[in-house]
Amino acid sequence: MKQIPNIFTLLNLFFGCIAIVLIMQSGLMPVVSAEGEQMVVLPERMYWASLFIGIAAVIDFLDGFVARLLKATSDMGKQLDSLADVVSFGVAPALIIYQFLRLSFARQEDGLDISTAWLLPAFIIPCAGAYRLARYNLDTTPSYGFKGVPIPAAGLLVASFPLIYWYTNQPWVDSLLLSKWFWYAVILIISYLMVSTLPMMALKSSERGFKSNMPKYALLAAAVICGILFQWLAVPLIFILYIVLSLASPLADKVRYADKDGLAKNP
Repeated sequence: MKQIPNIFTLLNLFFGCIAIVLIMQSGLMPVVSAEGEQMVVLPERMYWASLFIGIAAVIDFLDGFVARLLKATSDMGKQLDSLADVVSFGVAPALIIYQFLRLSFARQEDGLDISTAWLLPAFIIPCAGAYRLARYNLDTTPSYGFKGVPIPAAGLLVASFPLIYWYTNQPWVDSLLLSKWFWYAVILIISYLMVSTLPMMALKSSERGFKSNMPKYALLAAAVICGILFQWLAVPLIFILYIVLSLASPLADKVRYADKDGLAKNP
């Protein structure tokens, strides 16, 4: 029974590995029109990878729930969870960005012959995620929420972009997601948010009462409304709202006060 939560964690890693395989199989698909103009389209396997990252996220949520239910929490489970998260929400999303950067450069003249050095910044994301998880594992002080954006949230944000590209028929969306400068900005912003010490609210909380949980209810309501109105475009909007509500919530003041006095830190 004690190994059941670890099996869930390993399933998280398993689906993350499947996502990586699908991402690396996508490659580039050049299409030549009647006028001879070369275009590049995003293969379907890329968005299948996004779905597997989403499955990994669901399992990542459940393994902690199962561990608490079975009273089988352990230091090994904590370390195993971090290792799985680096792959599923760090390496796999980084490869999505890697492929989007390839697509971006492929639109340029001689873009397929660019140096790999232009694509390597994508791997800053798993490095930042690994640093954040290592800091979390070493932090033994009481916690009120998260210190920095959790790596699953960052991974799900990146995983949404292939789905947005495939299902959102808006020229400005295609143009944005095929811009290398957009992806370099995404890399910098997400990496900073993960390694930062900004107080982020945890969606799972032991605190009761409407007032203390109001930011979570607001986020949930906004997620439902945005999902109905904007489909996959809702994911980046919800991510931004999560940052804003976290910084504006009473939890943020509580964490800042605790850190200042050395009473507690959030992981």
